[in-house]
Formats: sequence, C-alpha cells, structure tokens
Amino acid sequence: MNIMIVIQQMCVMLILILTGCFLFRKNRLSEESAGHISGLVVNICNPAALICSAFDEGPRLSVPELAFSFGVMLLLYLVLIAAGTLFPLLLGIKKEKRYLYHLLTVYGNVGFLGIPLVTAVLGNSALIYVSINNLIYNLLFYTSGLSILRRKAGLKGGNGLRDTLSGFVNIGTVSALLTIVLYIIDPPVPAVLSETVTYAGRCTTLLSMLVLGVSVARLPIREIFSHKKDYLFLALRLVLLPVGCVVCLRPFLSNPLLAGTCALLLAAPCGNLPLMCSKQFGLETDTLARTIVLATLLSVLTIPIVVMFL
Repeated sequence: MNIMIVIQQMCVMLILILTGCFLFRKNRLSEESAGHISGLVVNICNPAALICSAFDEGPRLSVPELAFSFGVMLLLYLVLIAAGTLFPLLLGIKKEKRYLYHLLTVYGNVGFLGIPLVTAVLGNSALIYVSINNLIYNLLFYTSGLSILRRKAGLKGGNGLRDTLSGFVNIGTVSALLTIVLYIIDPPVPAVLSETVTYAGRCTTLLSMLVLGVSVARLPIREIFSHKKDYLFLALRLVLLPVGCVVCLRPFLSNPLLAGTCALLLAAPCGNLPLMCSKQFGLETDTLARTIVLATLLSVLTIPIVVMFL
C-alpha cells in the first residue's frame, strides 16, 4: 500500500470534515440536517457502497477464502475485547468509567468512516472484507455491547431470545450479509440496478465527512483537547494496538487486500454507535463524545503511521 496515497486520502477527508465544520459555523448546515444526512448515510449510502462491491468484475474469492477472512476478522475482535479490558486498567481509569473505554476500544468507526476510507485507499474490491467485518461488528455489538450498556443503565437483558434476535435485524447486518451472499452466488444484475446502487454508494465519503465535521464543531475546542488520559488511551488504541496486530498478522496474510483492510479498520477511530445507544439509555456521554471527536481528528495522523508497518 502506497503510504502517500493513504496520506493524501486522509488529507482529503480532513478537508471534508473541516468543510462540515465551516458549514455548521456559518449556519449552512444544522444539527437537524446533519441528523437527516446521517440517516441517509447509514440507511442508503453505506449499504449501497457495500452491495455494489459484490457486482465488481475480476478475480473473486472462494468460499474457503471467505471463511478464512471471517476467521481473521473474528480473531481481531477477540483481541479488541481483551484490549478493551486491559487498557482502562493500565490507564487507571475509575471503575465506574471503565466500560466507556472498553466500548471505545472494541467498536471502531468501521462503517461511517471505514467504508469510505477502504474504498478510497484500496478500491471497491476490498469492501467484501469490510462486509465480513461489519457483520461480526453488528453481531457483537447487539449482544455484548448492548448487554454492557443495559447493565450500566440498571436494565434487564431484554425480553429473551426474541428481543436479542430482533436486534440483529438492522441495516448494517442485513446489508453486510446480503453483500456476502451476492458475492458468492454472483447473479446477473441489470445495468440499471447496478449503476443506481453504485451512484448511491459514491455519496458515502462526502456525506459522512460533513456529518463528522458537524460533530467536531459542536464541541468546545478546549473540552476536546484538554484531557491527558485521552491521548494516552488513543496512543494505545489507534497506534500500538493496530501496529501490533498488523506486525503479528503479516507473516500469515498473503492477500494484500485483506491485510490492508485489517490495518485500516483496526486504525479507524472510535465509533458513534456506543454514544448513540448511551444517549438512548440515559447514560453519561461526555467522555464518549469528546474521545470520539479527538480520535477522528488524530486518525488523520495515526492511520498513515499504522499503514507504514504493512
């Protein structure tokens, strides 16, 4: 992977994020409109970007290769879960806040930022690996992640198996699973349909970055940059952890697209899903909000660092 291409793409994304900040400051983009755009990205653009990757022509992975990729991604999430337990202890985080840093460690921004990032750097052919990753991500969050938040909110685990299964049926899981199925069976797709999905997917990067820019603009600058432990945590999460995983996996991964996708998704900043669900349950969100914004800004520097070790 050409490091200059990665740096260039991160600079492009930073400019788009700053554009979102500027538009928000000038009242050209409101918090309400950003919410509507976010809905478009989550429900239309991101799924379209994944699904259109299944239509690409060229060499395709076999089912055993897909299964191997699934195993690699699953192993990485097991590492993230272990790190999410260890990092708060190393940093001396208060017991009542350790779960926040666990969520920030395990659940990166692999959809909202990961999809446009992988597309820009590696191309659509790498999105099949993103689909596998997002499938594991959603299954894990709607079991373990929500269970943690429910306990902290003093809620019971839900209404049993039916409630748990209903959580799996969401746009992220469905689009990821549909992409994998379409990729395997490779059905003939009318040009009208494939081009429509492709055009929708191409909107992902711009709209995602504008919404992230609004998130950055909403928080006071001093609140974002004034917490020393956040820098230590993000050094572990955005640099040490992905670099360690990349170096350990490198001898076993002969596929450069799989290795590159793993590196980029591991290096992705902390994701928004824990924040949104914490708001829903009435839990503390200040720590999550400021760390997510800081991680997003720092990732412009940290992602190229991680890629250098590929």
